[in-house]
Amino acid sequence: QDPMYATTTKAAVRSVLSSVTGKAAPRTAAVVLGSRSLNIASRPSDLVGGTPLLDLNPLLANHGINLEDGLQLVGKLESLGPCSSVKDRLGRSMIDEAEKQGLISPGKTVLVEPTSGNTGIALAFIARERGYRCILTMPETMSIERRMMLLALGCEVVLTPKETAVPGALAKAHEIIAELGSDGFMLQQFENPANPKIHRETTGPEIWEDTDGRIDILVSGVGTGGTVTGVSQYIKGSEEHGCSPLKPTLQTIAVEPMEQMLITHAKGGEKIGEQGPHKIQGMGAGLVPPVLDLDILDEVVPVHSEEAMKTTHELWMMGLPAGVSSGAIVNAAIQVCQRPESADKFVVAIIPSFGERYFTHPMFSEIKETAESLTKQPLPEPYDNTEYGFATPRG
Repeated sequence: QDPMYATTTKAAVRSVLSSVTGKAAPRTAAVVLGSRSLNIASRPSDLVGGTPLLDLNPLLANHGINLEDGLQLVGKLESLGPCSSVKDRLGRSMIDEAEKQGLISPGKTVLVEPTSGNTGIALAFIARERGYRCILTMPETMSIERRMMLLALGCEVVLTPKETAVPGALAKAHEIIAELGSDGFMLQQFENPANPKIHRETTGPEIWEDTDGRIDILVSGVGTGGTVTGVSQYIKGSEEHGCSPLKPTLQTIAVEPMEQMLITHAKGGEKIGEQGPHKIQGMGAGLVPPVLDLDILDEVVPVHSEEAMKTTHELWMMGLPAGVSSGAIVNAAIQVCQRPESADKFVVAIIPSFGERYFTHPMFSEIKETAESLTKQPLPEPYDNTEYGFATPRG
């Protein structure tokens, strides 16, 4: 059968499928006709989720960790989302839920959110897809890459004084909302119940299915707290959210910067060393997020920025470009895997974002200098290199 036939009749097939199943047809154009099928997403946000797991045992071997008893470490590559971070799920979930509740509408509502990172990028791309005006407030310390990404997606960026950090960006967002009146809407990523909800509905089930239920330990960073909360609720079980226990013995390990151990302190632990600014973008926002379920955490592992950068470099050297928060999480996972009691465990570490977004981060300063110092080299015969700015034909 001609493949073009499938594209011209997919609407009719969806209508038949809906009448048979009693359910709405999917948004993607994946339609089976006879032995043929098409798998075409209708819009970018339909590509959110379904990220793969990657074997990270080579890293464990490099650290001299014994793998003979079946220890397995894998990374959940949220870096492969349409806008390259785990926050793609959050952005879609918050906008979807607000639309379902009739709180926002394209062409009328202006989305306003204080954000210093990937949540803003997720909101920007979905706002552009669906026709919302989007204004994001953020501290002036945010990287040029992030500013350019947001502006390229048609978002309006408002910078706030670095001295006031996230609270300053939040105050500015509230001011903008007040000016917009009923047309403005703030999604509130740190408080929005749609945040952990999307991870109960997607990330958790994906991990459970892709590990065939073998997961023993989850290692996740805490930015808003939605990922670690939602995935753990799905697997451990949550009566409040209708999740039957799949593996109540799952060990949930949260990761935070050693320089900002607020979650450790909230759990009754002691802070280590000097507390203050850190270099792990994507976690350690300077608050304990309301979305985070502290009771579901079995342990909090602090990782220093310098150690996070070293492990991030290890990920790049195995061909996996990732951000520094990924390095922090994998560093914590390696620490966990070094414990004798982890000898036969299945460990899943979240890889939150792709690395190309962080080239102005201090960990890349030396590489940036090397790249900028590269010079062109003369070509072999029969090229005359004087035509290319060299002093002699041979350079």
